[in-house]
Amino acid sequence: MIEIGKVKIGDSLPFVLIAGPCVVENEEITFFTAEQIKIIASKLGISFIFKSSYKKANRTSINSFKGIGDSEALKILGKVKEKYKIPVLTDVHSREEVQIAAEVSDVLQIPAFLCRQTELLVAAGKSGKAVNIKKGQFLAPGDMKHAIEKVESTGNKKIMLTERGTTFGYNNLIVDMRSLVIMKEFGYPVVMDATHSVQQPGNQGKTGGQPAFIKPLAKAAAAIGIDALFLEVHPNPPKALSDSDSQLPLSELEKLLIEVKEIDTLVKKHLSQF
Repeated sequence: MIEIGKVKIGDSLPFVLIAGPCVVENEEITFFTAEQIKIIASKLGISFIFKSSYKKANRTSINSFKGIGDSEALKILGKVKEKYKIPVLTDVHSREEVQIAAEVSDVLQIPAFLCRQTELLVAAGKSGKAVNIKKGQFLAPGDMKHAIEKVESTGNKKIMLTERGTTFGYNNLIVDMRSLVIMKEFGYPVVMDATHSVQQPGNQGKTGGQPAFIKPLAKAAAAIGIDALFLEVHPNPPKALSDSDSQLPLSELEKLLIEVKEIDTLVKKHLSQF
């Protein structure tokens, strides 16, 4: 189990929700989404960590939206953390980014494409913040032990491992649910990213998606006994400036969480009997 502020993750505790818009687009959308998710999570008794990237370093096109500026986006995330009293998670892509993001973020997230970057993992570990490592689309789940060891080498054991799909041919991802079981064996909380897992990378010049599969994947993962559920959520996904084809509409979040919680409660109750 690890602790992030008052949030406890792991050891067969009820699942934690990690959710928010893909990227900080502006203060209005960020605040509104954070507030609404907190209201829903509080109503359902689900611990909540707010997620939004302060910049997007990995885009299909040179013309794709990358952010509103690092300092402005981080300032907004800091305001969310202070205003709503919730932990914040954001991505980092380099050692330099670790230094500035750690001033605001409670969880530093290592993007899937960068999960083998030794200097980045070590820098994130040295920050003392919790580190969420996304399993690369190209990586076997058992190979995540090497990423873990890089963070552990700093003395930091506040680590989470996230499944987000595996490359299957061109422009397609699949989720091998065995990976959640395999990664659990490392002894750290395991997270299911049900939104990036439905992406279709680089499809016709942009990252597409199949959002109809978000809910089935989330519920299937809950049946395995995940420690946290990661969802990118937006008030109006078609208008989102990043990952518009793979974010869950905010209006559909509560119903999905009710269903996931029912599964999670049943599974964790069963686990506690052994």
